[in-house]
Amino acid sequence: MNKKTIRDLDLTGWRCLVRVDFNVPLEDGKVTDDTRLRAALPTIQYLAERKCPILLCSHLGRPKGKPDRKYSLEPVGAHLAELMGRPVKMAADCVGVEAENVAAGLLQGEVALLENTRFHPEEEKNEPAFAQRLAMLATYYVNDAFGSAHRAHASTEGVAHFIPGVAGLLMEKELNFLGKALQEPDHPFVLILGGAKISDKIGVIENLLTRADRILIGGGMANSFLKARGLSVGDSLVEDDALDTARALLEKAGGRILLPTDVVLGDRFDAGAADKTTGVDSVPDGWRIMDIGPETVRAYEQALDGAGLVVWNGPMGVFEFPSFAAGTMDIAAAVAEVQGTTIVGGGDSVAALNQSGLAGKITHISTGGGASLEFLEGKTLPGVAALQDK
Repeated sequence: MNKKTIRDLDLTGWRCLVRVDFNVPLEDGKVTDDTRLRAALPTIQYLAERKCPILLCSHLGRPKGKPDRKYSLEPVGAHLAELMGRPVKMAADCVGVEAENVAAGLLQGEVALLENTRFHPEEEKNEPAFAQRLAMLATYYVNDAFGSAHRAHASTEGVAHFIPGVAGLLMEKELNFLGKALQEPDHPFVLILGGAKISDKIGVIENLLTRADRILIGGGMANSFLKARGLSVGDSLVEDDALDTARALLEKAGGRILLPTDVVLGDRFDAGAADKTTGVDSVPDGWRIMDIGPETVRAYEQALDGAGLVVWNGPMGVFEFPSFAAGTMDIAAAVAEVQGTTIVGGGDSVAALNQSGLAGKITHISTGGGASLEFLEGKTLPGVAALQDK
């Protein structure tokens, strides 16, 4: 990674504006999944130990550019205070007098959370004047929000044009692990891709096709590949406009792309659907592919055996329904057994991993969904590009 991090500057005592990714799920005013909060703790702790007054900022949800209590970061600040075992001050806005007063009143090592940056339309428009108002609150800018680094917004990119910007520890970790997949993967390098749409992953396949030794395909996107090979997929989800691309990728891959050989079908998209397992060459009309079958799982486990690097993004089936969760859970177990480096990204894959109880056996769980996909596509992330080079 060629970007400066908080370890490359002497930040002792300086006020830092830290962009975190606190876009977390809330229910009845409570945080229901604090993975992203925990991921930000090492950076906050590092700065606190160096007596930096710390101003955290983040977006939450889609409040459409105006204040909305439903998207207030207040409950997030309260949960963060519990995790840290120390107070977290709350600013009623992210810019203006409210924010300036909280910033000015911060003592060394104290932490404050600014209100949702998306309460202002200028945030998503990346308006320089708004970015400058955010920058005025601190001497240094720290971007630790890898999950938002693919967006050129005021708090993720614009601020770094006004005050020196460096990467936080989570950002550094993400770039190092995912960068390894792009620049110097250990072989055999196995890429596992699932999820609903092939269109979301085409760029990743194209970019990693020459680097990966094997690409295992599951989820709804596998249906498009199967149909591209001339197979009938019944009532399964298919992206017809992606079939030519799928054919071209299969041709280019020369056998490195592995597709399901058997599948679990449902007679409707429902947790209570009737289910049956069949070969991919005999999917009847009126049924839809909902998961990879046991024969495919065995083939994929074999493909993972002895892997030096595994990158997994996207579930193998509709794992939210118990009847169609086996494929995803079996692959999670197989990835957890890999002795090489394992990287799992994407909200659904991470949720499945947490459900399986195997998250602790994975080398790196990425906090970025869209960001990790764009990074693996080889795209430049605006939030990373704006940071100072080493």
